[in-house]
Amino acid sequence: MKVTLPLNEMSVAEKIAAMEALWNDLSIQAAEYSSPDWHGEILMERTRLAKAGLVGFTDWDEAKKEIQDRIR
Repeated sequence: MKVTLPLNEMSVAEKIAAMEALWNDLSIQAAEYSSPDWHGEILMERTRLAKAGLVGFTDWDEAKKEIQDRIR
């Protein structure tokens, strides 16, 4: 099934709402999906970088606020 959205006519807020609706639906079916091996490899590398102090973190609430500020 091919789904076509009028992306060039949608606002950023509408696009995010569409992504959230897709994510919510996918989350319900999460048990039916296995992540590819490369996901685990990326997570291991990010863990290594974090333990080495080579990357920083942003509080989730602050990250959401920054994203919201950028799209307004």
